[in-house]
Amino acid sequence: MTFNRRNDRNVERESSEFEEKMLFVNRTSKTYQGGRRFRFAALVILGDRNGRVGMGIGKAKEVPVAIEKAKSIARKNMITVPVENGTIPHDIVGENSTSRVLLKPAGPGTGVIAGTVPRSIAELAGITNMLSKELGSRNKVNVAYAVFDGLKNLRTAKQVRALRGEVQPTGGAQ
Repeated sequence: MTFNRRNDRNVERESSEFEEKMLFVNRTSKTYQGGRRFRFAALVILGDRNGRVGMGIGKAKEVPVAIEKAKSIARKNMITVPVENGTIPHDIVGENSTSRVLLKPAGPGTGVIAGTVPRSIAELAGITNMLSKELGSRNKVNVAYAVFDGLKNLRTAKQVRALRGEVQPTGGAQ
């Protein structure tokens, strides 16, 4: 049933540090002379609720195998999200194909106001206050990729200063 028995032993140890959420399973079929053959694609999000999150899409002839593949791909595609006081540092628009997702920081107590996919990704990344709006196509896979694009391009003020080569002010007289 599993697709790689050698790595299954390691999966048990690693799974405890990440929470997983399966967003959806897509079924496709192809008609042959003897009937239809089904294949499944699963979209899975992994996160530690502490700034690390990953996404994977696994495809197989059986649902459990597709989910396992998606989990292993998500583990490989982990990104680190800068979370400041439970929210993101600045507004950003993530894009993928015809989907665009606007992500905005929110004040304490707001919660995550977002669609299903952005909410799942934000919660597993450890973001507790955020606003989002899905623009363009609302295809779940494209929206997930767009959210990841946005989160990948987030920068803290400290990172921007370092990129520009500016020295941090010491707070002395000006």
